[in-house]
Amino acid sequence: MTTVENEALAAELAKSDAPVLRRLRLDLSTRLGLALAALFVLMALMGPSLAPYDPLATSSERVARPSLRHILGTDGLGRDLFSRILSGARLSLGTTVAAAVLVTLVGVTIGTLAGFSGGLVDSICMRAVDSVLTIPALILALAITSMFDPGLVPVMLGLVAVVWAGYARIVRGLVMALKERSFLDAARASGAGPLRLVLRHVLPNIVSPIVVLATIEFGHLLLAISTLTFLGLGPPPPTPEWGAMLNDGRTYFLSDPLVALVPGCTISLAVLAFNLVGDGLSDALDPRLAGQLPLRSWRRPRLTRLRRATTTGPPPSGGRARAGD
Repeated sequence: MTTVENEALAAELAKSDAPVLRRLRLDLSTRLGLALAALFVLMALMGPSLAPYDPLATSSERVARPSLRHILGTDGLGRDLFSRILSGARLSLGTTVAAAVLVTLVGVTIGTLAGFSGGLVDSICMRAVDSVLTIPALILALAITSMFDPGLVPVMLGLVAVVWAGYARIVRGLVMALKERSFLDAARASGAGPLRLVLRHVLPNIVSPIVVLATIEFGHLLLAISTLTFLGLGPPPPTPEWGAMLNDGRTYFLSDPLVALVPGCTISLAVLAFNLVGDGLSDALDPRLAGQLPLRSWRRPRLTRLRRATTTGPPPSGGRARAGD
């Protein structure tokens, strides 16, 4: 692509007041991720009211195949799988959201404190981070969760106690790259204290990478929560939760695999949705890609017309040229 085409495409992006949102709209995979994420959010908010059956009610139709009566079939106790998936979305996604918020708060707080303070405070914080990272995350989460009674709250707290260390290390690096910048020197010269520097100047400049990190980590947290509940550390039966449903369905995997495939595919689609959104945000918020259209754009006809216009140039202003001019 020539320089003229690049400038024209950059000007096309600059017409929008929100170029980040424009890039998100143009990226086909991000649009797919946003649509799937919106569907799962709707399931979490309205799932229990949309469920056609009571998710805890049993029936004689055990391990029934999908039909008009049961869209996704039933499990080994005759419970409607579609109703249990809808009702379980609130528990699975709600626990993941709470874990993501707590992990972000703890990681950002400790990472900012270590990176901005330096010295002894930085050494203490980083040794704590190194101590957590030396133990395999799943084993440490299992050890912490198993200390309490089965439930989603111990699962969430066990994951928060493990995952915050990675956030803190990344945030520390971002803060250390910012704290010697000239605009912070100017703020110090104007009399701003450490707390004002952090709240007004440091944190606003690292919001974008933190949002991207939290969005991508959301899928990892959902997988980790489903893994722990699959192992029996989640809420006791018959609570509808995706990981516990996957554990219930493994008994019928050879004879009726749909009982296990329905919650498994639901978890996979949710993780895929938030990973696609995280990748799209990462590209849209990357300053090195500012003014560039995404490669997976869905608006090819418009791009083709734009490139043709930049190649042929504007039409002559005076109409058809006269002979002899």
